[in-house]
Amino acid sequence: MAQILAPSPQWQMRIPKNSTNASLMTSKMWGSLLLKQNKKATTKTSAKFRAFAIYSENNAINRLEDLLKMDVTPYTDRIIAEYIWIGGSGIDLRSKSRTISKPVKHPSELPKWNYDGSSTGQAPGEDSEVILYPQAIFKDPFRGGNNILVICDTYTPAGEPIPTNKRYKAAEIFSKKKVIDEIPWYGIEQEYTLLQPNVKWPLGWPVGGYPGPQGPYYCAAGADKSFGRDISDAHYKACLYAGINISGTNGEVMPGQWEFQVGPSVGIEAGDHVWCARYILERITEQAGVVLTLDPKPIEGDWNGAGCHTNYSTKSMREDGGFEVIKKAILNLSLRHKDHISAYGEGNERRLTGKHETADINTFSWGVANRGCSIRVGRETEKEGKGYLEDRRPASNMDPYVVTGLLAETTLLWEPTLEAEALAAQKLAMKV
Repeated sequence: MAQILAPSPQWQMRIPKNSTNASLMTSKMWGSLLLKQNKKATTKTSAKFRAFAIYSENNAINRLEDLLKMDVTPYTDRIIAEYIWIGGSGIDLRSKSRTISKPVKHPSELPKWNYDGSSTGQAPGEDSEVILYPQAIFKDPFRGGNNILVICDTYTPAGEPIPTNKRYKAAEIFSKKKVIDEIPWYGIEQEYTLLQPNVKWPLGWPVGGYPGPQGPYYCAAGADKSFGRDISDAHYKACLYAGINISGTNGEVMPGQWEFQVGPSVGIEAGDHVWCARYILERITEQAGVVLTLDPKPIEGDWNGAGCHTNYSTKSMREDGGFEVIKKAILNLSLRHKDHISAYGEGNERRLTGKHETADINTFSWGVANRGCSIRVGRETEKEGKGYLEDRRPASNMDPYVVTGLLAETTLLWEPTLEAEALAAQKLAMKV
């Protein structure tokens, strides 16, 4: 184990009188100090700084932690903007920081930026520049003050959206008058799994082994049932601080698995908020030394997978007589089942097996209060004759821009033939 170097004789540091029995900190201990070279020293060394840290029984000198917590607002009008974008895999998140001259309230006040797309799998090396367009801003829960997180989408220098920019098409769909008039609401339930570092095995599980069967873990409390609550709670508070429309969180059926909900959000906002919430979760797990995965089936066997159930309604669905509108939407969804499945996340076939509260991936189904269906309608919606539907097919690694845009397109903009609609209604035993 490497140790941080102690100061050489020409370096000086004032030790508090009560800091007796001081000892060197190893590299695993928090913090280090950067001390400037004593100007009076006569040494010929060219080093200007030497890093070291001192541990004391009474206190730890931790300048690094102080700097990380420092609010620069009283000292400058300038802020730090963390530009965030989706990488080449379509699920990885990238970010970098820049200084902005003053606080901003709207993304239109921010400059465009660029990055090396050849290093993210989004551009060739000979023409690697990708342009970032700021689209949504949130308060930065890590830096505090007036600093911000900026959700961006990605374009070529000529202004064309690159293939991994799914936000662009979704924004086009949500800009259609028919969609705007229907004010589509989304409530997205993001499930995720926490893994132990190095071994990549679920948090709380014995390494290489398995806990007891599912049953006692869902929404449970207790050291033998709930693993990772601190991460879930820290994420919840950070999202509230940031201004994300997070509406709840809970422990899931499989131990080490959690869920947070975002919404109800309108239109493109749903995707912006989910992606920012994912980024914040990545940062929190990074700091906690825990691995986050959105794999829809992280552990094979008799364990629940991880989904991203999407609750959806339009203005017409929420008004009197809305249940008939919901049923018409379900008919449309049944006719485009394959299109939706192909866009609902990688590896979803391992999750949608007809077991563990899922429908079979190849068969479209719907039902009231049935969690084994493709589309679930709640008892209250049936009773009130209006409300919303829940699409249970999306995987945990789905792109919320794709899913929300596709739901609006299929139910509001796409029109099947009357013959196809009649056949679908007959197949689903649905009267519309």
